[in-house]
Order: sequence, then structure tokens, then C-alpha cells
Amino acid sequence: MELLRNAVRPYAWGSRTTIAELLGRPVPSPHPEAELWMGAHPGDPSHVVGPDGVERSLLDVVEADPVGQLGTRCAGRWGGRLPFLLKILAAEEPLSMQAHPSAEQAAEGYAREERAGIPRDAANRNYPDPTAKPELVCALTEFHALAGFRDPQRTVKLLRAIDTPGLTKYTELLAAQPDPDGLRALFTTWITLPQPALDELLPEVLDACVLHVKDHGEFDTECRTVLELGESHPRDAGVLAALLLNRLTLSAGEAIFLPAGNLHLYLHGTAVEILANSDNILRCGLTPKHVDVPELLRVVDFACGDMPVLSGEPEGRTSVYRTDAPEFELSRIEWADGDRDEVTLAGTGPEILLCTAGELLLCAEDGTKVELRRGESVWQPASDPAVRVRPVGSGAAHLFRATAGTCTE
Repeated sequence: MELLRNAVRPYAWGSRTTIAELLGRPVPSPHPEAELWMGAHPGDPSHVVGPDGVERSLLDVVEADPVGQLGTRCAGRWGGRLPFLLKILAAEEPLSMQAHPSAEQAAEGYAREERAGIPRDAANRNYPDPTAKPELVCALTEFHALAGFRDPQRTVKLLRAIDTPGLTKYTELLAAQPDPDGLRALFTTWITLPQPALDELLPEVLDACVLHVKDHGEFDTECRTVLELGESHPRDAGVLAALLLNRLTLSAGEAIFLPAGNLHLYLHGTAVEILANSDNILRCGLTPKHVDVPELLRVVDFACGDMPVLSGEPEGRTSVYRTDAPEFELSRIEWADGDRDEVTLAGTGPEILLCTAGELLLCAEDGTKVELRRGESVWQPASDPAVRVRPVGSGAAHLFRATAGTCTE
């Protein structure tokens, strides 16, 4: 059980206050800080900090002893790689609209691009690795997102509420086929519109959204989101695509799971995210980065309906966010003010433990003790025994526990 020093990723959509404040650094930070990475991703691995202060890359630690660090089954299932990556997201502005491939799509796409000789760090590379990238995001603050295609009947109602002459034919296209095939047809039409046609349609739609908001219409929140995206990306087809997705507001502790093919866009807020240890992204728009429309259409899942919001399955003071992702499982442990009960976390494989509120004392069976402050995390290899955790002081405390999926251990 060792403390981790984690990498901060400075993307333009990040916050100048959230991560800096979490880590106890001066606020505001010199530049936007978007993500705090905890794991063994080759792009920015964490470093384990030994008792003597010596640091080692977690990637090197795992590669040197995959069975001891990951356990026999996990090491075998994932080829000696830590299968998950844990992050804190601090979204001050919207991210790009995107989807991630399935395991089969990722393997095929990676092999295809390798044969084509596309460098793995090339801007037009879709598949820098051969693995899937399911993810789960759990809100720390109120968290806003677009995720998954809304029920088409509901979307038809929205489009009719903001009807314009240029929009009518598209509304009726979906009304005539309100199912996943109709969504695919409309989505494909919109994201392949020639720029002159898009430049004519988008201002009409945005003006209609302004009127709907002024009239306090039924789809006020959806229209405000489209207006926000349209202001930042005034000539982007992703603004139209946003009209098709579920608009979600998560409270702290609520989560959504994004399987392969789910089209999504994080808008604003702070969250803990756990995902497969991959960097495969197919972007739809709302970004200056590479957008490969044909490949995106191969990956996007047009299944539709309400997006399930997870509150976690209660197990004592622990809430477990169960999904069908084999790469990871996330759970949250909470202590209220004045609660000092000790919780024992039985070793089930490789783990990262992250404190997001208060201060915690971690005690291993070999006598090792670690004080974990807000924003800090520890690496717990599979070879370590159970660890006991309790709050330090009388305030509330929160701990997130990231592990490999239960099917691998």
C-alpha cells in the first residue's frame, strides 16, 4: 500500500480552481486543469511513493511483477496490464461529442491502422490501442451531460416545439420512422450536411431555441444546452446532433455507465470517472480535433430511450456501481460527521483508493499505515492483504475504491 503521485492533464475545457483546490495548491492555477489521472496508462502513469520518498512509475511496477501486482487471473485476462484508469474530471466547458468502440471494433481498427502505417500519435489516428473503452462517471458536484439517444417520439416533440422552415423536413423524417433506424438516418444526414446547408440551418435552429427559452417552453433545458454549444461552435454539426441526446443532470453520488457505442458529451461539473485503460475515441464534433465520420458511424449505437442513472447498490456504508464492464468496478464509501467506524476492505485484486472528502487512516495487516487526505490516493496491489479504513477527526469523509471487474478475480 503506497501513496500515488498523479498526473494533471491541462486541457482547454478544464477548470482553474477545482483540481488545484482539491490538491491544496494555489488557486487559480496558471492554466485550465481538466483531469487527474490515477493508474498505469502509458501516456501519463502515476508514480508510487515509497516510504523512503523514492518514486517509481506505476506502469514500471506493474510490468516488473504483473502477477504480484495484479493477481494471477487479472494479469492473465489483461495481458499483464492494469485494466482500468481512474480520473477526476473538472469540466468548466463542454468536451467534444464522442463515442468509444467495442473490444472487437477496437482490435479490428487498431490492426487496420497498424497495417496502414499510421503513427500511433498521429492526429488522424482513431485507434492508438487495441482495447475497448467503456466508462462510468460518478458526480462529485452537480454534473451535466448529454448521453445516449433520447426516445425518438420525445425528440420529435422537441423538434416540433422549435419548428422552423428548414427543420421541418428533418422532423418529419424522424416522425415517419421513430426508431433506431430513423435516428441513424437523421443523425447521418445532419453530420454529413455540406457546410453551406449547415450554415443556413443552424442559425434558424438557434433562433428557434432562443424563442423557446423566452417562452419557458417544455424543452427549456435542452434548448439552453444547444444555445451554449452553438455559441462555442457556431458552424458545427455536433450542435444539431445534441438535439437527439438525453440531457442529464446528476446529483453528487449519481452515476451513468457509458458502454461501447454510446454517444455522449460532458457539459459541466466535477466527477470521478473510471474507464478501461484505453485512449480510443471517435469524435462527432464540437472540437478542432480529428473527426472521422465513416468510422464514427461504424461505432455509434443507435439504441434509444432514457439513460439509466445509477445511485449505487448499498452494502453497509458502501455503494457499489455495478456494470457489465469486465475491466473495472467502482464503489463509494461515506462517513457522516462524527462517524468513526472502521471499514475493512478485503483484498480482491489491484485497487486504487481515492479520498474525495475529509481525511482517512488506512492500516494494513503488516502494520503499514497511511494517512490519506482529500485529493490523495493509494495503490493497493493484489498481493497485499486487507486494509482497514477509518476517518481521522470528526468531519465527513468519502472514499472511492477502484478495482478490476469482478469477472477477472
